[in-house]
Amino acid sequence: MKSTGAAKTTITRDVSLLDKGTGNVYEAVAIMGKRANQISVQVKEELNAKLEEFAVSGENLEEVYENREQIEVSKHYERMPKPTALAIQEMLEGKLYFRRAEEGQDQSGQQG
Repeated sequence: MKSTGAAKTTITRDVSLLDKGTGNVYEAVAIMGKRANQISVQVKEELNAKLEEFAVSGENLEEVYENREQIEVSKHYERMPKPTALAIQEMLEGKLYFRRAEEGQDQSGQQG
């Protein structure tokens, strides 16, 4: 996953910046939550695909624990920003697109 500029630790957010695209902080939080779930699923699938490359039947237990490359892949994913932070960053940058069911029109988090 590319560098996004998302926070890797907990930081204080200005709520008024988060709801600019929606006009409603609760709606913005719901949208970011859904996006965070999408990101989480995507990252999990990506990680599982990479870890499957290391799965070899017949290895003894000692060889499994000494696989440095596998450990580095796992550490890389542990150091990545959390899906919630990525979703917040996307919202702040105006990269989230959503549709309100009652309106049926696409909406953007971009500032107009």
